[in-house]
Amino acid sequence: MTSIAQRFADQLSVQVRQVDAAIALLNDKATVPFIARYRKEATGGLDDVQLRTLEE
Repeated sequence: MTSIAQRFADQLSVQVRQVDAAIALLNDKATVPFIARYRKEATGGLDDVQLRTLEE
């Protein structure tokens, strides 16, 4: 069975670890602009469009 993170990773053409990192930051109440600008190393460079998709 495919995990939700794997489904998002497939949809965004990124790695599961990037999705997991972004979700963790979003759950910690970090905003998309903050993550996109200051946490690129944690998310493997996800852009704001990809982060918005995960946020929604």
